[in-house]
Amino acid sequence: MNLLLKIWFDKINQFEKNMPLISCDQYIGRVLGINNSVIEATGIYYPIGSFCLVEQIYKKNLSFIACKVISFKKKSVFLVPIQNLDGIFPGARVFSQYYVNHNTAVYDSLPFSAALLGRVLDGFGRPLDDLGKIYAKKKTFNFFTKPINPLKRKPITEILDTGVRAINSLLTVGKGQRMGIFSSPGIGKSTLLGMMSRHTDADVIVVSLVGERGREVKDFLNNVLGEKSLKRSVVIVSPADASSMFKIQSVQYATAIAEYFCKRNNHVLLIVDSLTRYAMAYRELSNSMSEIPVLKGYPASIFSNIPYLIERTGNIVSGKGSITSFYTILTEGDEYNDPILDIAKSVLDGHIVLSSTLSESGHYPAINIEKSISRSMHSIVHNVPYTNAIYIKKLISCYYNNYDLINLGVYSSGNNLLLDDAIKIWPKIEKFLQQKFLDRCTYCHSILELEKLIKEI
Repeated sequence: MNLLLKIWFDKINQFEKNMPLISCDQYIGRVLGINNSVIEATGIYYPIGSFCLVEQIYKKNLSFIACKVISFKKKSVFLVPIQNLDGIFPGARVFSQYYVNHNTAVYDSLPFSAALLGRVLDGFGRPLDDLGKIYAKKKTFNFFTKPINPLKRKPITEILDTGVRAINSLLTVGKGQRMGIFSSPGIGKSTLLGMMSRHTDADVIVVSLVGERGREVKDFLNNVLGEKSLKRSVVIVSPADASSMFKIQSVQYATAIAEYFCKRNNHVLLIVDSLTRYAMAYRELSNSMSEIPVLKGYPASIFSNIPYLIERTGNIVSGKGSITSFYTILTEGDEYNDPILDIAKSVLDGHIVLSSTLSESGHYPAINIEKSISRSMHSIVHNVPYTNAIYIKKLISCYYNNYDLINLGVYSSGNNLLLDDAIKIWPKIEKFLQQKFLDRCTYCHSILELEKLIKEI
């Protein structure tokens, strides 16, 4: 009798454990309407950030589209789909994401594991390559957590070897530094990122390609990143035709993956291409929610959202790991009145400016040394290399400021000793700053070549 009671109680306990996954809570609410890319629904009592499923008609069959809860007002809840809105109809039912016999993907649990290395994924951890299913433990993903205590961050003391001579010698980057790459489209931004990905001495590389054309994604993987670098990389892709929520999710997921590897004492290189497209996706979402724009259509919340994203990287805790991050910012149109560029400059630890003039003249990488800066360089570089770098930057700046006088033949030698030195070795400076894509120049070799250049003055 006691044995029968024990079996019976065990079955009841098992049933109680499974109740939240079975039950009467399958049907939650209904769609009231759609405004731009936002769905208004009622009857939903899920917190902001959770996912649910909305009915849609796809190819004459009833299916589901995943949506994220982003806000609510009185009895109305506002959802954003992670794909397009096609097929959603008036009065469509809204379900829990755990509906449909557990065969539907759980969108708030994403894979985090070393098994991600060498893989190309979307913003929800689903493989885009042909390498099969990812066997990795999934963890609940909530990007907006408690901010990192600034007193627990390690100072930047170690040099990150990027493999690019101009950056290593004149714009030295430290492990845990956050850098911006300011560039117009089509002047070598992806090529420079590829050079750093191929030649860096980071343990793990995490790349987030946001809003890229589908053709460029494959080209970046095959020709820019390369097979060897891909083996130690995780690539998160959200192409140009993806929804705004998908693009935002992909950047946040890539940042979380970088944190995962950093906490396991890895030096991580995080590349986000581009921060501008992330901000544009956030602007599209905010405008759909009728948030008041303040500058160039961007809402006021963008001024806190981007710093929060960037502050998730760096030397997170006092362990051995670090996240060195590079964010590309597109300088289209009026670059002096771009809020994203201004935010990035104020939050990042330096920036690399790419010049269209240098690119058009065949100078690669097209780095404008005069306008670029690494704010941590003085604390990680020894006195002699730092002094040499400052002097070369002075020569470059002096030459550019007097470029018209030199070209017209108006300048007379002896009037400016700094300019005389710049003119004397200008061809060698140009050669020093240029580098072929497949050539790797280590930090030590870069410093030796810089010393050699100084001696020739």
